Amino acid sequence: MVPKIRRGSRTYGLLVYLYGPGKRDEHIDAHLVGSWDGFAPDPGRDTSPDPKVTLARLAAALDLRVNQAGDKAPAQHVWHCSVRTDPGDRPLTDAEWNTVARRLVQAVNLAPEGDPDGCRWVAVRHADDHIHILATMVRGDLRRPRMNYDFKKAQAECRRIEKEMGLRRLKPGDGTGAKTPTSAERFKAERTGRPEAPRETLREAVRQALAGAATEEEFFVRLREAGLRVRMRYAPSGDALGYNVALPGDRNRDREPIWFAGSTLAPDLSLPKIRRRLADSTIEQTTPSAAADGRPDWSPPARARRNATGIAERATVLLDSDDDEAAAQLIGVGELLDAVAQTSPATPRAELGSAARAFERSTRSHIRAERADTRAIRSAARGIIQAGNALGRGEDGGTTAMLVSTLVLVALAAARWHSARGHAQQAHASRQAAEHLRAAYYQAAATPLQRMRDQGRALPGAERRTYEDTIRAALSELGVPAHSTSTTTDALAATLAQAEQAGHDPKALLQQAIDLRELGTAADVNDVLVWRLRRLAQLPAHPRESTRNPQASRTSARTAPTPAARPTNPGPLERPPHR
Repeated sequence: MVPKIRRGSRTYGLLVYLYGPGKRDEHIDAHLVGSWDGFAPDPGRDTSPDPKVTLARLAAALDLRVNQAGDKAPAQHVWHCSVRTDPGDRPLTDAEWNTVARRLVQAVNLAPEGDPDGCRWVAVRHADDHIHILATMVRGDLRRPRMNYDFKKAQAECRRIEKEMGLRRLKPGDGTGAKTPTSAERFKAERTGRPEAPRETLREAVRQALAGAATEEEFFVRLREAGLRVRMRYAPSGDALGYNVALPGDRNRDREPIWFAGSTLAPDLSLPKIRRRLADSTIEQTTPSAAADGRPDWSPPARARRNATGIAERATVLLDSDDDEAAAQLIGVGELLDAVAQTSPATPRAELGSAARAFERSTRSHIRAERADTRAIRSAARGIIQAGNALGRGEDGGTTAMLVSTLVLVALAAARWHSARGHAQQAHASRQAAEHLRAAYYQAAATPLQRMRDQGRALPGAERRTYEDTIRAALSELGVPAHSTSTTTDALAATLAQAEQAGHDPKALLQQAIDLRELGTAADVNDVLVWRLRRLAQLPAHPRESTRNPQASRTSARTAPTPAARPTNPGPLERPPHR
C-alpha cells in the first residue's frame, strides 16, 4: 500500500478532477467512501439534473473553515493523499477503504480520533485499487493542524494496515531513496514513446558518469560526452554551487529544456556530496600497465576485470565484518557495477544494467563511514571504464564471468549487512541485484565453462580421479552441502590440472581459494572455486583449446622448478582473511 502526498490550493479544482473522467478516461464510478462526519454530499451518487451543484456544495463544505480563517489560513490549504494497493492485492470494499482513510487522517494528525475540531476531509474512490483523500488544513478552532513528518507517519500507518488486512507488506523506507517519477512524468514518457521517465534516464546517466571519475572536471566532461545538457549554478564569488542536467529534446510547453538538479535525481548526486565522495577517495588517474599483471597478452578489459575481481573479494570480506565503516564499500560497489554494466559484452549487458539499477538503492543509508577509503574499488571502476568495452568472447568474456561471479557474493554480503541494521529496502535491493547478477553470470560463463568441462573430461582417467578426490576431500572437510555443488567437477578438475601444469601445488592452491571467504552463500561452489583458482594462479579465464598431450603436459610440469613457479608472498588481495 503506497501513500503519495501533495499540497495544493484549489479544493474545487481537485474535486472536478477526482469526479471527472480522468486524463485517459480511467476514472470509473467515482463516489465517496468516507468523510469527516459521514454525511458529506456525494456528487457521484447525486440524482439531481446538474451534478455540478452538488460538487460546489461539497467544495464549500470542505472550505468552510478555510474561509472563516481568512488570512490566517495557509496558502496551500489542500492536503491530497492518494493511496494505492499492490496489483497482486485483493480489491478492498468501500467499508475497508473508509477504514484506511480514517486511519490515515488520524495518523497524520489531520483528524485525531475523538477530536470534534479535526480538519474536514473526504475520500473519493474512482478505481478498484486506490482512493484519494482530500482534506482542508484548517481545524474547527481555526488553527492549523500540526503535521510534521506526515509522509513518514502515513507510510508507517500503511505498513500496519497491510499487516492487519492481509495485503502485500512493502519494505519500510528510511528517507534515503531516490524520488520516483510523478504521474505527469510517467504519462509524458508514454506519450512520447520513451521507455522510462527522463528523471530515471538522467539518474542512471549521472551515476555512470560518476563511476570511477577522479575529479569534478572529469565528471562534468563525461556528462557532456554522454549527450546530456549541463547547466551550472554559481555563487556571486564564481564558485560552483550545483548543477542541473536535461535530456536533449525533453522540453516543457514553452519549448524550454526541463532541468533536474542532481539532488532531485538522488540524494547522493548533489554537487556537495559528489565532492565529498571524490575527496574521500583520491584515485590514480592512470591505467595500470600490462606488465603489472604479468600477462601482456591479455587485453586491457581482461586485465581490468581481473584486478577488479580481487578488490571485490576484499569488499565482500569488509561487508561480512559487520563494521559500519563498510558503508563506504557499498558506494564503491555501486560504481563498479555501473562501470561493468556500461562496458560489458552485449549478451549479459541488460542483466548487468538491471543489477546496477537495483543496487543503486543499496548504496544509500543514514550510516556514513567516518574513515571512508574507497580508493581501491573506485580505482577498479575507473580501470574498467578506461579499458573500454569488453568483447563477448575470449579472455574478455571469461574475465567478465569471473568478476560477475564475485559480484554476486558481494551483493549477498550487502544484503546481510543491511538486514543486520534493519534497512529493509536496501537489503531487498541487494538481493534483487544478486538475482540479476546470477542471470548475467550464466550468460557470460556458458562458453568458457563448457570449454573447461571439455578439457576436464579429456584428462586421463586416473588423473581426473586424483583431482576429483582432492576436490571431494577439501569440500567435505569444509562441510559444503551437496546442493551447493555442481553434478560434475570437470571444470574444477581441468583448472587444477592447468594450475599444476603452471607449477602450483593443487591441494595448497585449492585450500587458498577456499580460505579466501566463506562459500555457504554461493549458488554453485564449484563455479566460485574455478574463478578464484584461475585468478590466483593467473590462468586464462577462457582457456584455449589445447592440442598438447595432457600426460606430456603433466610430466613437464612436474619437472619445472617449484620455487620460481609460485610467489612466496602473495599480494594482500590473495591472502586468506584472518579468522
